Amino acid sequence: MARLGLGLAALGRPGYLNIGHGAELGPDRSVRALRDRTFEVLDFAYEQGIRDFDTARSYGRGEEFLGEWLRSRNPAGVTISSKWGYVYTAGWEVAHDPPEVKHHDLATFKRQLAETREHLGEWLALYQIHSATPESGVLRNDELLEAMQETDLPLGVSVSGTSQAQTIDEALALGLFDAVQATWNLHERAAEPALERAHAAGLKVIVKEALANGRLAHMDAEALAAALNKPWATVVLSGAASVETLRSNLRARELEPPGDFPELIEDSAAYWARRSSLAWN
Repeated sequence: MARLGLGLAALGRPGYLNIGHGAELGPDRSVRALRDRTFEVLDFAYEQGIRDFDTARSYGRGEEFLGEWLRSRNPAGVTISSKWGYVYTAGWEVAHDPPEVKHHDLATFKRQLAETREHLGEWLALYQIHSATPESGVLRNDELLEAMQETDLPLGVSVSGTSQAQTIDEALALGLFDAVQATWNLHERAAEPALERAHAAGLKVIVKEALANGRLAHMDAEALAAALNKPWATVVLSGAASVETLRSNLRARELEPPGDFPELIEDSAAYWARRSSLAWN
């Protein structure tokens, strides 16, 4: 069975597209309030045995908060991953259009790698391309890929959109990556065969958005358990932004393998169109 991890997408910034995110955070979304909340959730997660923590340069102050927590707690046995390729542009506003902008160029990689290392230092155990797609051309940029290899860090690719499977297969063909991170949930399962191939090739498979950005929050434990019980999954990320939500998510570890819920499967294009229409809150 895969292990449960924690992603910081909903903790490092005041606005995110998870349904109910605003209600979960409450009215005080100052930097201090979110830092305190992040520490509270991280402390609880670690107490409950979570050891995998994932963030990104575009998660507002996610790397900063996580790095401060790591240095203050010095927790044993943790695995820290982050991502480069998006630039946070919201300026701590809840609703800003756009809140983040993709930049898959060499200059952005070099700048963001330096920023990530400043925040996470030697804790960084996996550095991933954030939302690689065929359209961005990031997996065909030889100069960029060479620069990534020169870091001597374990490398990963996170994917999104209807091209997830294609991007995963392109990454596998390169033979450069140690991990893939993809959206899989009871609504959107199109990437599953490619994730099986990644697992068979020896890559770590990280599942994100297992609750479909809050659409499956009413059955959070069952939805997370469905992902945890996939034989190809290594880590399944909770996106909890409160101790209460994380406590509920943790019930997934105690459940028997749930049913397949075939009635919940959606057309991939329709799923991603709906996701793109979710409001930041």
